[in-house]
Amino acid sequence: MDFLQNHVEALIFCAAQPIKQEEIQACLAEMFDAEVPLEDIARAIGQLQERYQSDSFAIEIAKVGGGYLFYSKPAYQASIGIMLKQQSKKRMSNSALETLSIIAYKQPITKSEVERIRGVNCDYTVQKLLEKELIEIKGKSESVGKPLIYGTTRNFMEYFGINDLKELPTPKDFAAEENTIGDQGED
Repeated sequence: MDFLQNHVEALIFCAAQPIKQEEIQACLAEMFDAEVPLEDIARAIGQLQERYQSDSFAIEIAKVGGGYLFYSKPAYQASIGIMLKQQSKKRMSNSALETLSIIAYKQPITKSEVERIRGVNCDYTVQKLLEKELIEIKGKSESVGKPLIYGTTRNFMEYFGINDLKELPTPKDFAAEENTIGDQGED
């Protein structure tokens, strides 16, 4: 039974979303070329849940959304919160933000067009943005030399919490009121 538990544990651990017993069963059936009864899978999950209830584990298996996932136990929220906060401090450099902004607003755009706007070479920055999967190559331009054209990715949208490029702020959102003195409510 430990053999089955280990496979079930590995499948739950690797699941990005709650994995249902039937999905576990399908994986095991393909692997072993034999049907594993749902009762055996349920028993293995129950035994795993019991094992992870011990204070010697910082994680547990929870049933959510009709399936199973590993979760950290509530007692460790503070340390996880600190780690996530520290990770969020790893921000992009100003040059990366400038380059990414130009690409986002002007896409599809070539690297030479970005460099013309910024006034500096962008090779390194474009490479880093490609590695972070915030931009991608969208094709080749029809201009002389057929340079690569770049645009933003789905990761860009997730990173900035938007669903559509139309949600990007417009230049008027940044415009400061000119020729004003004091609060606008004063007469």
